[in-house]
Amino acid sequence: MTPIFHDEHLADRASMLAMRAMLALGGERTLGPAARPEFDALIARTPHADGIVYEAATVAGVPGWWCRPADPSGDGVILYLHGGAYIVGSASAYRHFVGQIVSRARLAAFVADYALAPERPFPAATDDALATYRGLVAAGHRQIALAGDSAGGGLTLALLRSVCRKSDLPRPLGAMVLSPWTDLALTGASVENRAAADPLLTRKALEEAAKLYLGDRSRCAPLASPLNDDLSGMPAVQIHVGEDEILLDDSLRYATRMNAAAGGRAGVHVWGGMVHVFPSNVSMLKAAGEALDIAGAFLTQISVGAAP
Repeated sequence: MTPIFHDEHLADRASMLAMRAMLALGGERTLGPAARPEFDALIARTPHADGIVYEAATVAGVPGWWCRPADPSGDGVILYLHGGAYIVGSASAYRHFVGQIVSRARLAAFVADYALAPERPFPAATDDALATYRGLVAAGHRQIALAGDSAGGGLTLALLRSVCRKSDLPRPLGAMVLSPWTDLALTGASVENRAAADPLLTRKALEEAAKLYLGDRSRCAPLASPLNDDLSGMPAVQIHVGEDEILLDDSLRYATRMNAAAGGRAGVHVWGGMVHVFPSNVSMLKAAGEALDIAGAFLTQISVGAAP
């Protein structure tokens, strides 16, 4: 499938200029454990959607939050894996952002507090993600869609491949990911050619995060970098990515490889002038709301068995 490009809205340009100016004043950012409070505070600013009920819960020993719509469209549920470079982020901070997706998809979502490095390095996060999926199945959920952003997007795609290989588990309905980090070796050309345009991410910060997460393990291992996995025979995937982020090629290359594989169906939306995980700025950016509308429609569609 050819990537779908969305031109930047004129209304968003001033907002993006202001965001870039604010981020420039903050200086270089790190992604170590000390950044957790600031990161959570930023993502928690996403406004909550009307009609969503939030409930702290535990699934298969993994804590998290349920985000439930008042009028679910069916029996399907979403397992959401949050971003944060495998180092920062929490289900509590993310619940209102996920609520924005839930309000559009009209499907309940469980946001998992999977293990974070360096306290619990790879493969603890992948183990928690799989355990949560198993726990949802054990609780009676057989129609499960996957979703995630950034590192959580990469983790989502790794989980998608893992579950599809297991004969004792129902296949996921599909996956929707935002700015997924699919290549921890950072071999995409956009890591260099979009560096000047990206106000959020740097090669240095991502290399440091990958080191904390993987230690001496290979950054090319498919479970860590799903770009390198066998992508044949998987359910449909929808990807949203900003034009101005160094991980642009992580999305484009993943979609290209999946579509070249047997049975592959990956659609990628590239949003002009947008940055990493821009949909979290739904109160500020018109593009954010539009991307979430498309993502929500995709999740609803796959939940009723319709081919995207």
